[in-house]
Amino acid sequence: MRKTKENPPVTSRRWIAVAAAFLAAPVLAGCGAGFDATTNMPYAPVEGQALIEKGAYGSRGIQIPQAFILGPDAGAQLPWRGSAPIYLNILNTAGAPDTLQAVSAGSMGTVKVTAPIQLPSNQLVNTGKPSPQLMLESIPKSLRGGETIRLDLQFANAGTVSMNVPVVTRSREFAAYPPAPGATPAPTPTPTPSAHAEESH
Repeated sequence: MRKTKENPPVTSRRWIAVAAAFLAAPVLAGCGAGFDATTNMPYAPVEGQALIEKGAYGSRGIQIPQAFILGPDAGAQLPWRGSAPIYLNILNTAGAPDTLQAVSAGSMGTVKVTAPIQLPSNQLVNTGKPSPQLMLESIPKSLRGGETIRLDLQFANAGTVSMNVPVVTRSREFAAYPPAPGATPAPTPTPTPSAHAEESH
């Protein structure tokens, strides 16, 4: 792959930095991605994903510097048939305004869009503020974090843009977000017999 495709252009990198500050969730470099994890595998922390198509940053004038689905607290889980908010930072770089009209998640549930999301030209839009406008509902299995869900985003002008979006736990830079509805609490650690013996001494 040519070097020009491995790194986004300077303008795109600036938008990524702006998006991170806008979310108050700086992207950490070098973290192992758990994109192929399942609910029976250990959780591996993941960051929000950026839209990359065919080695290039963005698709048809739509750039998404950060996208993630907020899962449960570390050690907890979202229940079967539960819900999870979807957070997207979207930049429409086309000369005309666009609109995010609908989102689908295939067999991983339905996505409720509270209202079409207006995307003015060259203005960063956060779908999570002041409150989440996209909610993944009727999830067909429990989620612990570390999974990936493919989303198809339907734009009025740009058409359908697809990307794999990670489920992140509500920890680290995501700890300040409101909890996902219905998430089970993280289990409380129980003392081991050896610990009891040491306390008896």
